[in-house]
This record gives sequence, C-alpha cells and structure tokens, in this order.
Amino acid sequence: MRDEPTLQLSEVFYSIQGESSFAGYPCLFFRLSGCNLRCSYCDAKYTYKEPGAATPLSALLTEAARYPNALIEITGGEPLLQEGVYPLMDALLAAGRTVLLETNGSLSIKRVPKEVVKIVDLKCPDSGMAGKMDLGNLALLAPHDEIKFVVSSRADYDWAKAMMGEHRLAEKAKLILSPVIGSLEPALLAQWLMADALPARLQLQLHTLLWQGVKRGV
Repeated sequence: MRDEPTLQLSEVFYSIQGESSFAGYPCLFFRLSGCNLRCSYCDAKYTYKEPGAATPLSALLTEAARYPNALIEITGGEPLLQEGVYPLMDALLAAGRTVLLETNGSLSIKRVPKEVVKIVDLKCPDSGMAGKMDLGNLALLAPHDEIKFVVSSRADYDWAKAMMGEHRLAEKAKLILSPVIGSLEPALLAQWLMADALPARLQLQLHTLLWQGVKRGV
C-alpha cells in the first residue's frame, strides 16, 4: 500500500475570496508553506520563514468536506513546490469541487489538471522576480485561467501592458491588474487602465477591505 501524501501546511481558513474573478465568493483556503521567490512586496513571508505543519491528504479532504458548497483555493507560498499538491488537486476535482490554484509563475503548470482554475502571476520588474518567470506557462493556459500582474509603479504598468500586447495574453486567459497598496494608489492605476482601455480588470484585495489590519486567516 502506498504511503498517504503529506503536505507542509502554513494555514487553512474559510473566508471570502478576495482576489481573482471569483472575488466575493465563500472560499476555503489551503495555504501551503515554502516559496522559491522573494518578492519585494510579499505579504505572506511567514509561509517561508516559519515551518509548515505536516498534514496528511486525508485531513485536508476532511476539512474540505466541512464546506461542501465553497470554492477551494490552494495557495502559498508556492504550492507547486510540493509534490503532494497534485494528488490533492486530483482528489478535490474527483469530489466535484471547484479548485483554484494560485501560483507565482516561476514553475511549470504543465502537470496541473486542466479543470483547475490556474491564477498565474507574471511578476513585474519592481517585484525583483521578473527574471524568474516561466513564460512557457503562457502556452498552457485555458480561457478559464487568469494572469495576474501586481503593479507597484508606472514602470510596472507599462511592462504589464507590453507583455499583454507582445504575448496576446487576452486571447489566452483573463487578465488582472492589482496595485501594491502603499506603493501605487488604486485610483491612479484605474486611470491608466481606462486611458488605455486594456482588456484587464482592476482588482483590489477585498479581504483587506473587509478585515482591515488582519494579516492571516482572511
């Protein structure tokens, strides 16, 4: 008998989906520990600074069953660093769940099941991680998937706009622009977006507006 997969878990919580085109829906989050990037604006450094809790797959499936009508998002850190994430996604899909995967864009999504909604970051230059992106992922996206640009400055915005045009990203997936709070005023990003009429949506982190000052579990 094969050993049960175990995942290193940073936290699990039930909240409102705060980002993506699913923002506003009830969602169960599995936040896995560990990350291979060090973005300048990271708001979840605890995922790689603190050790994760070894959690068997069955425990996560039991937790998911407690919220049968909720979305499920697997996030991090970087969830694709853990081999156990693949049987987790397979099991959740087999149970008929809607599964979102948020990934930092540096690792291939080739093995991620097509039915999973992949929310793939394209790190802008101000993140310090733009050179780490696996652009091969762009050819693996489906129309239900999403590409997210976290924007810190006008230079980041111009880079994102150029990437959208060069790679015809609107034909591959849904596009999201998200401002780094404290670095870029959301209204200014909205003005740029409207002026260029880009095929992207402006995204604010809904959970940070609902639960101001709460850093975890939302």
